[in-house]
Amino acid sequence: MSWFRALLRYAAYALWALPLAVRRIPTRLRVPRRLLGESVLPHKFSVTRSVSHSVLSGAVGLTAWFLAFLAIVAAFRGVLFPVVASDNLEGSWGGPSSAGAWAVHAALGVGLLPVWLLVLAGLGAFQLRLTRGLLGRNGPWWPAPAAVVLAAGGARLFVAWLRQV
Repeated sequence: MSWFRALLRYAAYALWALPLAVRRIPTRLRVPRRLLGESVLPHKFSVTRSVSHSVLSGAVGLTAWFLAFLAIVAAFRGVLFPVVASDNLEGSWGGPSSAGAWAVHAALGVGLLPVWLLVLAGLGAFQLRLTRGLLGRNGPWWPAPAAVVLAAGGARLFVAWLRQV
């Protein structure tokens, strides 16, 4: 599997985390094997582990969906900058001309898409470790507290974004 294809698969797994959070345990363990080729050996069933995984995986998955939304908005606003915000070219990046402002915003909007892909792929790799840590036998301990921090950071980012919109 090429590295680009692997990035796309891990990014897809990050976005799949939200709907998977409400699915049955066997489905949550099967998807990493089919999508990523990574098996998760199941731990003895525990309601605490299952609910913890649902809540934490859902919260991190929601953060991933919000970041994907921001990436799409940034790309479209960058490409369509003259249509979206052409009223104030004096204070915009690349201004005061319309062509310069459009070129800078389009380059940033489209140019940052690989960075967004890396962030989503990183969240997908984190989701795999979270699944191994809470539902698997041989997973690390650190993803659960890190998921709380990620979810809190995602919530703060969402609130900050809402206040500036």
